[in-house]
Amino acid sequence: MAVWGGASESDLKAAGAEALPDGPSGVRLRGWHIESSRRPILNSLALQEWEEKLGTSHLPEMVFGESSLYLLHEDSGLKLHFNAFDALKGWKREPLPPVEVPAAAKWKFRSKPFQQVILDYDYTFTTPYCGSEAIEPNPEKAISEDGCCSLCWEDCDERIDLAALSSKEPILFYDEVVLYEDELADNGVSLLTVKVRVMPSCWFLLLRFWKGFPSDSASYGDPNLISQRLPVIAHKTQRLKVSRNFNIKHPHD
Repeated sequence: MAVWGGASESDLKAAGAEALPDGPSGVRLRGWHIESSRRPILNSLALQEWEEKLGTSHLPEMVFGESSLYLLHEDSGLKLHFNAFDALKGWKREPLPPVEVPAAAKWKFRSKPFQQVILDYDYTFTTPYCGSEAIEPNPEKAISEDGCCSLCWEDCDERIDLAALSSKEPILFYDEVVLYEDELADNGVSLLTVKVRVMPSCWFLLLRFWKGFPSDSASYGDPNLISQRLPVIAHKTQRLKVSRNFNIKHPHD
């Protein structure tokens, strides 16, 4: 049996990992349940429901609304998950101005030749989304009947150990999930994807939003290549802090 990414049963066993049962793609390792799901794009009815919930009449051409990736720490109930709906909520809250391209005027005239077309929204669907987090209580391993966990992202000086990521460890599980995509009226591409790679000692996750121009050099269509040439506008490193809060009951006479 092979897991997505090419890991063999012997690799899994040596790492103390196991593939998820038939159905979902993923792996369980050191108390982490890691699972990905890739589904078709939303149909027109589902898109209408999303438009109502998001308060917009504009959505990307291809929304993979039921595709997702999540990582669940089974003891604590900490769940990190990545999905298109939460990403588009971030886009809706981020009031970026529309991007003008050289063909914009002609495109607007062709689409509605007798009307003035006003682009009053960010049609690249740029989102500040960094993922979603939650606590899912585990009834078998409850912290306390009167306790709960809280999550908080805090800035830090720590960095990802790139040397560890480049080590020759076997890849136990790998997948890439597209959350949404738009071809920007043939003027480029807007793409939100999330990738995960699981090794015996750690897992690595990359959420990337990408805007590309097909008319530029071939390398511009590859975010891995062009990212080395783009200036860094902002850089932030954070860690997720999980705090346990308890309600202390005092006896009364």
